[in-house]
Amino acid sequence: MRNYFHLIAVLALFASAPTMADIIHKERSLYRNILVEENGDLRCLKFDEKTRTSSQSCMYVSKPKELVFNYTKLTFASLLMIDNPQNVLIIGLGGGTLSNVIHQLYPQASIENVEIDPAVIKVARDYFDFIETEKVTAKVQDGRIFIKRAAIKKEQYDWIILDAFNGDYIPEHLLTKEFFDEIKSVLAPNGIIAANTFSSSKLYQHESATYHAVFGDFINVTTEKNSNRIILAGFKAPPTTQEIAQRIEKLTPLLSPYNIDIKAISQGMKSTKNNQDWPADTKVLTDQYSPANLLNF
Repeated sequence: MRNYFHLIAVLALFASAPTMADIIHKERSLYRNILVEENGDLRCLKFDEKTRTSSQSCMYVSKPKELVFNYTKLTFASLLMIDNPQNVLIIGLGGGTLSNVIHQLYPQASIENVEIDPAVIKVARDYFDFIETEKVTAKVQDGRIFIKRAAIKKEQYDWIILDAFNGDYIPEHLLTKEFFDEIKSVLAPNGIIAANTFSSSKLYQHESATYHAVFGDFINVTTEKNSNRIILAGFKAPPTTQEIAQRIEKLTPLLSPYNIDIKAISQGMKSTKNNQDWPADTKVLTDQYSPANLLNF
């Protein structure tokens, strides 16, 4: 969970730390270099040995409940749109942070984590307190293959979180109209999709146009001080102002132990209905058109 932009927050933490980060685990998996670094109380998962700047997941060792990254906090804006999710799908495991928090909030919910790299799952277990139970599972599979098979089996999820990164950006085949159509087919009638992406990427307009082509109007969740954005899509109709206020009141004490200020997050939610910020002729990403050169920031 994921990438260069998370480094901004982490660097601030490192700057105040008394010692340099120690590498406590290092391996080369089938897909990438994997490192686990520890700097004081901060432990981080990284995929790039050369630069060691791309943190995929971090946790405070002494306070494992408290979330480190802004994007993980923004993801919980989803709970302002849906009530009591019971079937959750997370594509991209990282350290398992999102899965752990959701399980602690909704212990009866079924949570399926899909991760292409078995080494990442092992690291999450060994170094990031990833919780697995009869209801919380981790499956080694490409996210798109998993969705195709889930659609054949007519599986339905009421909260789908897209959080797969390869160290640089979201894999191209998980950014196309065809993939989003497949995601839509396994979304429950009252469900929601939360996608972790970025407001500063050169793909911003293309991503927005692609989500809009499949799901119609969606909600961007952002903060002024961070380049992350969470896209909330797939919902039939947004809740009323009164419903959101009621959910904020209900969720505030539940989310505060994780350092999630749900009221502040709600203020960063903006619908694209009257705020479309990409040109009408922006090209939609497809399996035939998903140019890698646009991934350069």
